[in-house]
Amino acid sequence: MSQKRVISQSVAPPKTRLSVTAWIQKHPTLTFAGLLALATLRIAATYSVFNHTADEPGHIAAGMQWLDQGVYAYESQHPPLARVAGAFGPFLAGRRSANQPDRDKEGVDILYGDGQYTRNLTLSRLGILPFFWISCFFLYVGARARLGAPVALVAVFLYSFLPPVLAHASLATTDMPLTAMLCASFVTGIMWVERPTAGRSVLFGTCTGLAVLSKFSIFAFLPVTAVATLLCYLVAVRPSLRNLLDDIRRRLLPFLLAVAVAILAIWAGYRFSVGQAGFAGLTLPFPELFDGIRQVLSHNSQGHHAYLFGRRSQFGWWYYYPVVLAVKTPLPFLVLLFIGLGVSLRKSNRAQAACWLPLAFSFSILLISLTSHINIGVRHILPVYLGFSITAAIGAEWLYRHAFTSRWALWIPGVLLVWYAGSSLISHPDYLPYTNLLAGNYPERILADSDLDWGQDMNRLGKRLRELGVRQVAFNPLVMGYLEEFHGFPRITLMQFTRPSSGWNAASLTVMLSSRLGLGDQFPNAKIWTEGIPPTERVGKTIYLWYIPNPDNLRRKP
Repeated sequence: MSQKRVISQSVAPPKTRLSVTAWIQKHPTLTFAGLLALATLRIAATYSVFNHTADEPGHIAAGMQWLDQGVYAYESQHPPLARVAGAFGPFLAGRRSANQPDRDKEGVDILYGDGQYTRNLTLSRLGILPFFWISCFFLYVGARARLGAPVALVAVFLYSFLPPVLAHASLATTDMPLTAMLCASFVTGIMWVERPTAGRSVLFGTCTGLAVLSKFSIFAFLPVTAVATLLCYLVAVRPSLRNLLDDIRRRLLPFLLAVAVAILAIWAGYRFSVGQAGFAGLTLPFPELFDGIRQVLSHNSQGHHAYLFGRRSQFGWWYYYPVVLAVKTPLPFLVLLFIGLGVSLRKSNRAQAACWLPLAFSFSILLISLTSHINIGVRHILPVYLGFSITAAIGAEWLYRHAFTSRWALWIPGVLLVWYAGSSLISHPDYLPYTNLLAGNYPERILADSDLDWGQDMNRLGKRLRELGVRQVAFNPLVMGYLEEFHGFPRITLMQFTRPSSGWNAASLTVMLSSRLGLGDQFPNAKIWTEGIPPTERVGKTIYLWYIPNPDNLRRKP
């Protein structure tokens, strides 16, 4: 079942090449380190720009409770690994739990309590940064082993320049840890299949256990990627039933070792807790895991408020994630992806397995996600970018080779890569609300929530209000925080969406859209005032600001 480097041998670039390309191919490890360092600088540069998002305080509070009190009781819908990583920095700085019943309020007090808000938030987000490194490392290792160093380096370049990846690598949430550990589990799983030694069994089991501790969507993503991988192998290699059964038999004991290691890692993540799992009255290790899975299943069955194309749905849409990928992914990346898709589908024999694996990985995740009733952001399918980056790199490598044989293709690879890098760099630091040209100038007509406005622009709004000399503002914050004391806000009053206040009014896009849709549910003929009055200016990417000296004399758009 071993795979060879069939692609790199058959598609070696011609002797005529650019000196930069030759240097990169001669120093692949140094190039990888350079890409990782550049992405790290870009991620770290966002920490002081944006305040905490809506979900970060709750995650930090749960992680701090695990570290400080040795319990995990705030909420079990998410496992502890990412949360502990996010709370570890503030814990080392002396922050501790206060046992507040509300985990979001607890997280806010951890961030603000000692007056070192920016330091605490930075330390928290730094805890997630190693997971980004892990995802890049296993992406590079997995791609290089089967497709060669050039394709692997291009894949890391494409992945590390993706705005959604940079955005969620910058936040103390669960999405980047899931992406990293799913990638690690998948790559080490392929390594284990090729040579199931005891050492590889332990590595595979450890990575899989940590993936389970990252986010419970792993229970959907890991099985479907495994099945898709098996199908790729069966189609490409076509083993006989006897050989297949022999392979399974030889791997049975190493697989049981990997399972045992994974269970031990999970149990350690829950501090070796034992209790009633809630079904059949059984007492089992890590009961919080079983309770968390039940909560996730209940959450999905009940749905979650979702927004798309100006409409709200409790149970989402099957096409939500394809739409989100279409508008949140840079266009040159999509072009390379479709070229790589065409190239991969033309491969034959064992080359199929090498090229189809990344497609199987990403498309299986995307397909299972179509059934989800929780449609609140591309972050929930962030791992698809791993396989798609490899496929797009295959497309770029194909264009590179043909650039030396066809004049029509001479300029295409350079234009696409420069366009891609430029669009990513220009988007700095607003990776979270990034949308491509398909979304137009008003992406809020398509997306909201963590795809656009997660409450991250409070620092910018406070700064702008200070510049304007504002003494009072009508504003409904999306995030909980001490805005007046730590973010430079003037006195805040609540904004009414049926009538503006006199003076300055501000509204974040997610709150505004939620209020518009909620008002429409209660009063079908009602229209919130923000729809009829053009804003005075836009602050950052997510907040509208109005100055209305006399609300009684307004002229609204029809």
